[in-house]
Amino acid sequence: MKIVVLGMGKMGSWLATSFRKGNDVAVYDIDSKKASEAKGCRILTSLGEIKEFQPDLLINSVNLKNTVKAFNEVVPFLPEECILADISSIKGDLPNYYRNSKHRFVSTHPMFGPTNANMSLPVRESSIIIRESDEAGKKIFSDLYREMGLNVYEFSFDEHDSMMAYSLTLPFSSSMVFAACVDTKAVPGTNFKKHMELAKGLLSEDDGLLSEILFNPKSIVQIEKITSRLELLKHIIRDRDYEEAGKFFEKLRDNISN
Repeated sequence: MKIVVLGMGKMGSWLATSFRKGNDVAVYDIDSKKASEAKGCRILTSLGEIKEFQPDLLINSVNLKNTVKAFNEVVPFLPEECILADISSIKGDLPNYYRNSKHRFVSTHPMFGPTNANMSLPVRESSIIIRESDEAGKKIFSDLYREMGLNVYEFSFDEHDSMMAYSLTLPFSSSMVFAACVDTKAVPGTNFKKHMELAKGLLSEDDGLLSEILFNPKSIVQIEKITSRLELLKHIIRDRDYEEAGKFFEKLRDNISN
């Protein structure tokens, strides 16, 4: 199969490497230096070369803000039978784009990041394939993910973004609040150090990615959940209410017991 990977950031590079076995992979990035670092792949220096390459699959791995723009720029150079693919962590307007596209598509989301995951062996990590995707496109990514030992889940576009508000916005926001309160003069204990490692890993990610996660229209519900729980905790602490504190701790244990 002939595959073009568009955008050679961390995830684009990982996908180009992952698909090299048994496929003819070409890569393109507006930053030619990033593209040139893709070992074992054909390096494309212009969009016009994509037309000559005639890919069966185009994987768009640019940031969400530019995903639709990138599709619009590259689609005129694609054969009609080429399947479009994205790996966006928030799907946003992509359903509307695909609905009006003449191309088949597959939308997926590897649920692990280059910062905290072992990208060379992401066994037992999770991945999502969007239910509305073309069956042939689903099989391409499902085969890749399962070969790597990933857990594969299927959600609709709407279910995906709702799930991301919970599984990404909630921990991201918690780590950001922690980082916002860090006192560099404090003497760190074990738990503090663990939280610090998580916060540093998160904040080493691209600002665009972090913003995309937080700007998910469904994120505000999770933010409000955090603030409401903090208000309850403040009330318990001010009243030094041991009974309510016990109930609160028990509720927390129930929440994380599964």
